Amino acid sequence: MILPAIAPTHDDDLAARLAHAIDHKTKPLGSLGMLEALARQIGLVQRTTTPAVTAPAILVFAGDHGVVAEGVSAYPQDVTWQMVENFLAGGAAINVFAAQNGCTLQVVDAGVAHDFGKRDSLVDRKIAAGTRNFAVEPAMTPAQCAQALAHGAALAEALPGNVVGFGEMGIGNTTAAGALMHKLTGIPAADCVGAGTGLTPDGVLHKQRVIEAAVLRHAGVTAPLDVLATFGGFEIAMMAGAMLQAAAQRKILLIDGFIVTSALLVAARLQPAILDYCVFSHCSDESGHQRMLAALEARPLLNLGLRLGEGTGSALALPLLHAAVNFLNRMATFASAQVSEKR
Repeated sequence: MILPAIAPTHDDDLAARLAHAIDHKTKPLGSLGMLEALARQIGLVQRTTTPAVTAPAILVFAGDHGVVAEGVSAYPQDVTWQMVENFLAGGAAINVFAAQNGCTLQVVDAGVAHDFGKRDSLVDRKIAAGTRNFAVEPAMTPAQCAQALAHGAALAEALPGNVVGFGEMGIGNTTAAGALMHKLTGIPAADCVGAGTGLTPDGVLHKQRVIEAAVLRHAGVTAPLDVLATFGGFEIAMMAGAMLQAAAQRKILLIDGFIVTSALLVAARLQPAILDYCVFSHCSDESGHQRMLAALEARPLLNLGLRLGEGTGSALALPLLHAAVNFLNRMATFASAQVSEKR
């Protein structure tokens, strides 16, 4: 896959015009806090002082992981396909939050170890029935990784709107995300792993040791795409491809929790300018997410103690994007409202 070119959003003239528009609203300077920074960011992405949120969508990518054979999850692998069925039936948290906020939801089979048959509501981009066990061999071949990236890019390119949120489902994917984080940031594995779906402290320690042993086994792997192919998942690779394409099209990327951020970590190592397009919806309760956000110099909008995944944080943060563009477009200025400014 040829990586799409991503242009930085830096524009001194537009930034000055956005700051002027924001600062002359009927409010004390800076009093809308992070909403002001968010409005400025969206304006720079869309290259306008009158940005808009149109046809937002959330892509939820599902895939299974061979590393679950190492006993790194509190739940059996079958939960992946069972939860996909729940998404398709409209019964998951992401279904509720996406519908509540007027957001289109697409569920993508990136590599679930289950035959769903033909389903109108499921986007079938299955690379294989789960990755291989990276504790003993690379999770995917370079060709599979490239195919996953390309599928993700094509899905993002086809979306009509200007905001794309990301979610995931895959038993064992916190282990893959932790390995990616450890390998790409150099942060100790102990600080990259957490309870995931509910591991005991002994289970968390076992997960840490699995990651450390796997990283030692694949010590020669250093390039970001090679790291992704060795330790990642099909859903993580597909998300990374979708993120790169969406940013190339100057769309806002709504980043969810630990797993989604690990996909972004790979994408940012490939194309650092992608970070200009990212809105970090929340800081997850999954151990390691706060450190991963810090490594990306990211400031999340929310901290609600979430650790569900599915794109739930992306859906919950979407109203804040609407609020940011709406105050910029609709709020009166001191001049238009004939309100005296600060002396």
